[in-house]
Amino acid sequence: MIGSKVSKRYARALFSIGREDGNYDRYGKELSEFAEFFAKNRDFREVISNPVFTLEERKNILKVVLERSDFSDIVKNFLNLLLEKDRISEIEAIKEHYSLLTDEVSNIARAEIITAMDLKQEVKDRLISALEKMTSKKIKASIKKDPDIIGGVVVKIGDLVLDGSVKAQIRGLVESF
Repeated sequence: MIGSKVSKRYARALFSIGREDGNYDRYGKELSEFAEFFAKNRDFREVISNPVFTLEERKNILKVVLERSDFSDIVKNFLNLLLEKDRISEIEAIKEHYSLLTDEVSNIARAEIITAMDLKQEVKDRLISALEKMTSKKIKASIKKDPDIIGGVVVKIGDLVLDGSVKAQIRGLVESF
């Protein structure tokens, strides 16, 4: 929970700077690129996060990596700040919160769609189109398969849950008896 609050705070700070100078989209892409690099490079991650190495040594390693990137100075400074404040290991959570802020400004809603079996592309497109009309937002959908729902579909958008699964209908019948 504490990490989550810290991640949100850092994400909001960078996002605020991006909104001011109009580069919030670019900063988000750079943040995502660094988070992906951080996740994929175990040796880098372990050295840069390890307090056994001095802060100066870790800063030098980060500097070498950042010099090879075409990141903006703002993002480079942000990543250095995360390192100084010993928050670099929170980069994935910061990136996620930043992405949510970007979606909010861009009028995008995230939907989790759960089905019992794979959906054809045409059905996915129709479902997403219906959700966009219902929410008046562009939908970023993640589709998961869960055979336990038996059939139908469950859609989660923020706090809204639309449960059209067979499992929910059976539960409703059992309660009514």
